[in-house]
Amino acid sequence: MFDFRLRVFHTVAKRLSFTKAAEELYISQPAVTKHIHELEQQLGLALFERIGNRIKLTRAGQLVMHHAEIIFTDYRNLEYEINQLKHTQGGLLAIGASTTIAQYLIPPLLAKFNQRYPDVKTSLTNGNTEQIEQALFEKSILLGIIEGSSKNPLLKYVEFARDEIVLIGNPKHAYGSGEPLTANELRSIPLLMREHGSGTLEVITDELKRLKLKITDLNVAMYMGSTESIKSYVHHSSCAAFISLQAVQREVEAGEFVVLPIKNFKLIRKLHFTYLQGLQDKLAQLFIKFARQHMTP
Repeated sequence: MFDFRLRVFHTVAKRLSFTKAAEELYISQPAVTKHIHELEQQLGLALFERIGNRIKLTRAGQLVMHHAEIIFTDYRNLEYEINQLKHTQGGLLAIGASTTIAQYLIPPLLAKFNQRYPDVKTSLTNGNTEQIEQALFEKSILLGIIEGSSKNPLLKYVEFARDEIVLIGNPKHAYGSGEPLTANELRSIPLLMREHGSGTLEVITDELKRLKLKITDLNVAMYMGSTESIKSYVHHSSCAAFISLQAVQREVEAGEFVVLPIKNFKLIRKLHFTYLQGLQDKLAQLFIKFARQHMTP
């Protein structure tokens, strides 16, 4: 229903690579070059500037990219509304979720959503909160689901769930006196932390301020980029770690980890859907509505 050359341009502009665009579109690189050349001839202006081995958009290319985004959003919404007339739902929905959400929260919801709407083709990528927001700006996803309190003015944030962050430890080791940990006791425990840029680290840093603590006051043994890596490390060490309760619920119930309460510290964080301001993709809105209805309290 739309000119394939515009899709080729849009893909090259997103990836800033003819090779990556060819791989994504399942066509040859010469075919990509041919489509871009024909579009540039039709418009009478160059859309890309070649600088060594890299390319960047010209002013004309930026203008075409701006309108291409509007066209493809309108196309997806048209497809959505046509399917509604046919009493079906269909289309492509690319979702990105921060690591903990992608691993533990969203997969069951996606399974239910795909059963309810089998003609909607979904994809899920994961990264930390900063990476998911960047993917929205790059238009590689339509909907983000993130942790933390990030508030970029170019993005719309919609709260949909809450999650508790707890400090867990290895039951084979003793931490403190058995009573809720004091701020001074917390300083002495070797800790594992999520990497810089993660929503988990962001909210922990904010909450520690209530105890008059900074991350630099703590005995951080290592920063790690994966919740599963942190869990595995705790299993084999005397380290403790701040982690989502949803990520360790089964292990805590099985006695593999213990939750270490901290005096005057209880961290409940908000989880948000996020998408570009002014771009309300109808499939994304459908998923938001579905998730709110089916989210387990």
